[in-house]
Amino acid sequence: MTLTEERRPTQLQWLESEAIHIIREVVAEFEKPVLLFSGGKDSVVMLHLAVKAFWPSPVPFPVLHVDTGHNFPEVLAYRDATVDKLGLRLEVASVQDYIDDGRLRERSDGTRNPLQTQPLLDAISDHTFDAVFGGGRRDEEKARAKERVFSLRDEFGQWDPRNQRPELWNLYNGRHRPGEHVRIIPLSNWTELDVWQYIGHEDIVLPGLYYAHQREVFERDGMLLSVGEFAQPRGDETVQERQVRYRTVGDMSCTGAVLSDAITVDEVIAEVAATRVTERGATRADDRMSEAAMEDRKKEGYF
Repeated sequence: MTLTEERRPTQLQWLESEAIHIIREVVAEFEKPVLLFSGGKDSVVMLHLAVKAFWPSPVPFPVLHVDTGHNFPEVLAYRDATVDKLGLRLEVASVQDYIDDGRLRERSDGTRNPLQTQPLLDAISDHTFDAVFGGGRRDEEKARAKERVFSLRDEFGQWDPRNQRPELWNLYNGRHRPGEHVRIIPLSNWTELDVWQYIGHEDIVLPGLYYAHQREVFERDGMLLSVGEFAQPRGDETVQERQVRYRTVGDMSCTGAVLSDAITVDEVIAEVAATRVTERGATRADDRMSEAAMEDRKKEGYF
């Protein structure tokens, strides 16, 4: 092995370096960034990168969670513990508050993920955030594959997939008019496998539901939904106790589990490497509403 080969960065080192560069660039260029943090694995990795980007100084921006009110309790507990540990300022935009005062109405299918858009846009406007970090990845869904790392939103929070800026040689354009903001996606070039390999390499702790555990579930539309306050079986749906894990977390009423024996990071990595279906395609009912479900919501302001 030559000296040049020894110094060549690995795939994970390259991805980490790119993401940290993006995070630092945003802090240098924007006035009021915020990081979307739900306690899901992608937002956990994104926050871990932000900590590394500014260590030993604290993370210089707050975190924002758009709480549907139907979140997994384990994830909310993890969110709060992480915020306390790192001394972060947490802002919460609550979908339940919007339902209680009539600004939003419950959907007939009980799913609240599509209802997050207005609370998110209002929180951005109320706090005058001009850059919003999100943990989306291009491999998750075809609408996300179209989006740039710096994704401009107009004064209504809307995204135009036909009007995006070129990003040649890792040069990012953060210019925006008053009232507009930019969505920042540091993990754009990562895959689900990259994320899990990085979690293993960095020894990052995640909520336990990402690993195989026994849970009462029932099958609906090809997904295994967890029995709970926000998801109850219908008359023809049978409850079973199965060993499952979650590849993604969101609204409990539309996020499905997968059968799994993976109880360690290495076992999850092996499982993810063998799958041919993205985590959102396999386990998120809100992405199955139509072929363009995600793109339509992104145009309205959803992340």
